[in-house]
Amino acid sequence: MSREKKTFKLLSQMSTTELNDAIDDSNFPQSSASTPKCSTNGKKDDDAAEANGSNGICKRRQLPAPLKMNAKSPEAERVLYVPGTPQTPRTSTTPGHENCTFHHDLELDHKPPTREALLPEMTRSYRLLLTGLGEDPDRQGLLKTPERAAKAMLFFTKGYDQSLEEALNGAIFEEDTDEMVVVKDIEMFSMCEHHLVPFYGKVSIGYLPCKKILGLSKLARIVEIFSRRLQVQERLTKQIAVAVTQAVQPAGVAVIIEGVHMCMVMRGVQKINSKTVTSTMLGVFRDDPKTREEFLTLVNTK
Repeated sequence: MSREKKTFKLLSQMSTTELNDAIDDSNFPQSSASTPKCSTNGKKDDDAAEANGSNGICKRRQLPAPLKMNAKSPEAERVLYVPGTPQTPRTSTTPGHENCTFHHDLELDHKPPTREALLPEMTRSYRLLLTGLGEDPDRQGLLKTPERAAKAMLFFTKGYDQSLEEALNGAIFEEDTDEMVVVKDIEMFSMCEHHLVPFYGKVSIGYLPCKKILGLSKLARIVEIFSRRLQVQERLTKQIAVAVTQAVQPAGVAVIIEGVHMCMVMRGVQKINSKTVTSTMLGVFRDDPKTREEFLTLVNTK
């Protein structure tokens, strides 16, 4: 691993300021009150709309400009690169992994050697925890509980071993469209990093393409990558928006998450009906009220 890559930070470890720096909003087109004028020389441009009467005002919307950040730039690599991601594929036919039980374990996505190597130590830790609670880890009902709990925790946090580049798998397509794309109500499960208890909810993502679109399922995979970690909802919302921006360099990205936090439901204040809503608006979604309103309308329509 190069020295340069070692300096890259996990997106999940970036502060809000660093996340904001990763997205230079000056690269997004700013909303403008002026409307483009039609040509008066009698020639009709291929991409121009009809003039509205004789005032020479075009009806068409000005095409958005793509984000200038190059996918190969250091800023992009800082987000795309996840230190410690194994380069071997998840298959039992890979030389040296023919007998790995994790390849056939439906609970876990096996990515040798980082995940499998953690099991013994985590199992011992859970056994110690049971003992600390006054339980007998050798009684019948708890004999395999430490190993089960370790496997479950590895599954809950499998996003640490997944990278954005791997999840996209080249599913970025050239398409001559600039209309809004929205995928809403994506189920999300994560772990509160403060109490190690779950929070869950739904994610809605919208973006305004600039000649490139993303496979729809990849939006759900982006949610999986960053939610399957120890998280706070505020950071998770920002990370998803940044990842979509890095993937297709759109004119803008909007992300809304509505979550239920078990740390507020089953402990503490115990408010079972409380929900937390967070949003991140980048580019035209932040600068243009009409674009933002269109997204919010689509998200709230049942």
